[in-house]
Amino acid sequence: VQLVESGGGLVQAGGSLRLSCAASGRTFSTYAMGWFRQAPGKEREVVAAISWTGSNTYYTDFVKGRFTISRDNAKNTVYLQMNSLKPEDTAVYYCARRRVPATYSSLYTSLSDYDLWGQGTQVTVSS
Repeated sequence: VQLVESGGGLVQAGGSLRLSCAASGRTFSTYAMGWFRQAPGKEREVVAAISWTGSNTYYTDFVKGRFTISRDNAKNTVYLQMNSLKPEDTAVYYCARRRVPATYSSLYTSLSDYDLWGQGTQVTVSS
């Protein structure tokens, strides 16, 4: 199973990007997913998370109201719509799959909850 992110790039402050994370394999739909980011010199941090059903979502405070996480289990894809981007959003963005399949529509926000990571996609926001 692999996760492949796409959609990153260079955008001016106030602009938008939509990241996609495509998963291979047939078990995507039963896993909670998350988006994380890592800026230079900083630790990787959670940005958003989504339950396996898509019914529950989590956002860290600094992206609330600006980012939206969603998933299409039929397409084995999770998305991160990023609006009103700020220079401080500049980072490599990673999607991740939780370690074990979900039995409830729970959310997971710790790096240790995830064991399958994509290669990352660079997002650069210019001021």
